[in-house]
Amino acid sequence: MNKFSFFDSLARINEPNYIPTENDILHTRVPTMGVIEVKFQMKGKVFRVFDVGGQRSQRKKWIHCFDDAKALIYVASLSEYDQVLLEDNTTNRMQESLQLFKQVVNNKYFVNTSVILFLNKVDLFEEKIIIKKRSLTIAFDAYTGPQEDVEAAITFIDSKYRAMADNKDKNIYVHKTCATDTHQVQYVLDAVLDTILSSKLKGCGLF
Repeated sequence: MNKFSFFDSLARINEPNYIPTENDILHTRVPTMGVIEVKFQMKGKVFRVFDVGGQRSQRKKWIHCFDDAKALIYVASLSEYDQVLLEDNTTNRMQESLQLFKQVVNNKYFVNTSVILFLNKVDLFEEKIIIKKRSLTIAFDAYTGPQEDVEAAITFIDSKYRAMADNKDKNIYVHKTCATDTHQVQYVLDAVLDTILSSKLKGCGLF
């Protein structure tokens, strides 16, 4: 839970019979360790989703899980462009994310896999760019766009991720997301489902 909603709700959370609300749960973060499999149904289709840890120490544990993956969803935090890794305080988090994306998107397991990139935490990114005036040049010296233009900054980051693919013809489907906005997430999930189904039909020569 971010510190603002947490401290604003201390009295409510401290109640003996406190039950977390949906919003409480959405704002609670637990780092993923290892590989967590989740199965669910959506529009009559059964999905198996593997949530994996992105920390350096976790990566060797999960790459083998994707031998027959139909889609890769890579979640990149926009708001971490001005932060460093916990395990290496000399490495920028977004630069690390780009390098990991490069390794993944060019991996043999994903040659024929739909790649969907979530540029997440748009709300926090906007706050840093506009209100806190934290320049994108912290992560990218080459950025020369308007300093307080969120869309220009996101477009620049988008281009950086797309450039990581060795195959320049590979389709990378990008969505700007705020994971705590349930309405937006539902819209994005619908779009992701359409992307996956379209890719499957193309693979069968039916689309």
